[in-house]
Amino acid sequence: MTMKLVASLLLFAFIGMGVWHSYKPLPEGIRFTGNPAPLMSPRLLTDTTRHFPSGETKLDHEIFDEALGLIAQAEHFILIDMFLYNSTGSEDSELRPLAQQLTDALIEKKHATPDIDIVVISDPLNTFYGGNRSPEFDALKEAGIEVIITRLEPLRDSNPTWSALWRVCCQWLGNNPDGGWLPNALGNEKTTLRSYLALPNFKANHRKILVADAGDQFSALVSSANPHDGSSRHSNIGLTFSGPAVKDVIESERAVAHMSGASTQTLDRWLNELATTPQAQPEKEGIIKVLTESAIRDQALDMIKRSRQGEAIDIAMFYFSHRPIIEALKAAQQRGVRLRLLLDANKDAFGHEKNGIPNRPVGHELYQAGIPVRWCNTQGEQCHSKLLIYSPGQGSQELLLGSANFTRRNLDDLNLESNVWLKTANDHPVATKAAAFFDEQWQREHPSHLPLSLPYAEWADDSRLKYWQYRFMEATGLSTF
Repeated sequence: MTMKLVASLLLFAFIGMGVWHSYKPLPEGIRFTGNPAPLMSPRLLTDTTRHFPSGETKLDHEIFDEALGLIAQAEHFILIDMFLYNSTGSEDSELRPLAQQLTDALIEKKHATPDIDIVVISDPLNTFYGGNRSPEFDALKEAGIEVIITRLEPLRDSNPTWSALWRVCCQWLGNNPDGGWLPNALGNEKTTLRSYLALPNFKANHRKILVADAGDQFSALVSSANPHDGSSRHSNIGLTFSGPAVKDVIESERAVAHMSGASTQTLDRWLNELATTPQAQPEKEGIIKVLTESAIRDQALDMIKRSRQGEAIDIAMFYFSHRPIIEALKAAQQRGVRLRLLLDANKDAFGHEKNGIPNRPVGHELYQAGIPVRWCNTQGEQCHSKLLIYSPGQGSQELLLGSANFTRRNLDDLNLESNVWLKTANDHPVATKAAAFFDEQWQREHPSHLPLSLPYAEWADDSRLKYWQYRFMEATGLSTF
């Protein structure tokens, strides 16, 4: 009887811990919604991978070219928060060494301007949760650059079945970057068992932002692109802008630093500087809001639910599995909204073959509902953009873009994410470039290179087993999407 009581109490405690860490209050400043601010000096940036019949591949990069340019012109302050920041995949000569290029640019800037404040925030995956050293982070620290590894424990648990047990048995064990003895699934160096025990928590600081001063004004970059060599062939999208919204980007990052137990002194000083010092004010070109975590979900649902017959919504997405957004799109289709959905077929992941979950089951569900679906024509890379375009037909266009996939983990306050929503005239260069980017991806034929997308039938998958597997993985958090 005593053993049964003890077992019952332990089970109750396990369930209670899982429930608490799934629904506990969020850390201060997480789930940030910026006030609508004037859109100033915006520039839409795209990375596109094109394949040719000869077998040649061409990478048209804009995002990190812009990022390196912003770093080069900075004089006083640089803030970076990037999810994947490592050189995994660099053994492939076709890949761009983004991690080294970013590291070299930051170190060169620090050496040239010793008084500049540089803060780099990143996810612990880059050190395999403390089981390895990051040569990039070590080099930055050696140069006097502040590096903050995000502390993920204060966030809600996306995979409570495992995380409840991990919090009891394993999180107290720490880790040792020099104690590796197991093969490393994410790199070449040996790693520890503790790293593998942390991996199934399946949550991350998934943001991709950069802020830098540029003379008498500050600029920000929000994108879907990582400084990760293995990701350098992916298609991505981003936006640079200046004006008051830059302060919101810094404020949202201050919350991450504070949550991670790092000093916020540098960020506080620059927030105060932006609040008290008049900045150059370029001409207003629209409205912009900075959004993080579930504020992104709320904005996406608002855009879809506001759409009416004859209006248009285009979505390009790497992972798409979020049930409320799926249902909202099906309702929009019934209202007569013109929809187009461009999805990655979820078949490639850095040399490993995937089974198409979640996008192929979701694509089948939405195609069956009458929504046009096409698949990115990838050849080993990923269609990594996260973009929603709403064209209400009133001379304006709304965009939602950034780091967040449309999944439960990305949108329901489990990961850290950073997006921007903006509204501008539909003939503004940002709006026309966004429309052209999507249209080129959607076209069935191109005169010189292979089409960037394929018809739905190419990767159609009506497997009920995969559908319910996706639904189970989405609901429980037992997944990497």
